[in-house]
Amino acid sequence: MPGSPPPVVLLTCGDPAGIGPEVAALAWHTTAAHDRARLRLVVDPEVLATTLATRRGMPTLRITPVPAADPRPSNADELLVVATAEPAETIVAGEASAAGGRQAAAAVNTAFALVRGGAAHAIVTGPLHKEALHAAGYDVPGHTELLARGCGLPDDAASMMLWLPSANGPGGLGVVHATLHQSLRSAVADLSTERIAAAGRRLASLLAALLSRPPRLAVAALNPHGGEGGLFGDEEPRLIRPAVARLAAAGLAVSGPLPADTLFLRASRGEFDGVVALYHDQGHIPIKLLGMHRAVNITLGLPLVRTSVAHGTAFDIVGQGRADPTSMLSAIDAAVRLAAADWCG
Repeated sequence: MPGSPPPVVLLTCGDPAGIGPEVAALAWHTTAAHDRARLRLVVDPEVLATTLATRRGMPTLRITPVPAADPRPSNADELLVVATAEPAETIVAGEASAAGGRQAAAAVNTAFALVRGGAAHAIVTGPLHKEALHAAGYDVPGHTELLARGCGLPDDAASMMLWLPSANGPGGLGVVHATLHQSLRSAVADLSTERIAAAGRRLASLLAALLSRPPRLAVAALNPHGGEGGLFGDEEPRLIRPAVARLAAAGLAVSGPLPADTLFLRASRGEFDGVVALYHDQGHIPIKLLGMHRAVNITLGLPLVRTSVAHGTAFDIVGQGRADPTSMLSAIDAAVRLAAADWCG
């Protein structure tokens, strides 16, 4: 709304043993979003100070602890840190540990509570390490399910979307997944017309907020060549076409089911703004080939804005000065745009 203060956007580092603190600091120092939002980094200040002091290529930044309600604007040279309640622990760079998992979860939980309590408007998360998270006692596959459970929702209430901003101007490509982190066998078994249609509706809502216009959608086929009229499976006529019909009946511009091997080529050339993928790798592989370092993970289906980097903890390059903040920069930009548009879920 005109005259409203800029939204408060909370960043987390993910597992502090990985490159999350590095990309968070690098992105903070270079993002243009300080002019459009009040950024805050949710992290233990001691852990952050150690990271900045011991890892190669870190910018010179002042660390200033602030309360969550502090109204000051953020800037490129001063990290405004909202501390977590988790006590500081020794973190060994590049190694998975329960301590790293606890620090990562504490930051997410703190940020989640602030957004749910109205003190902030969006969360941007760094990469978790699932082994460390499990060692810390969190039986969840990742951020998406952790946040869903925090909202009192089942794991499958949320959809995962990858957003690939255009490298040459406004726009981009969004891919939503009808199933989440699970085996391919169980993903196919869990597919339903309603799950596919729900994913399409969520994708359309988010893309409309990002693009400021109605999006053009496509739904991927499950089987090779779209099933070849039933020769390679019946999921296309039985599950997917009815979902496409529901989306079209809701007034959306949608095509499908389309064979995935050519669909993503067409989408990369601008024919579609968004694709409904039916399982994890069907959507992840093409997006990461097209632009892994620009890609953003966005959670759909929850009553909050959450974006994330689309890469992992990269333990193998921690502290070498090789961490690339591009995905974090894209995630911050997407979160600010969605918060400003008052988009939710």
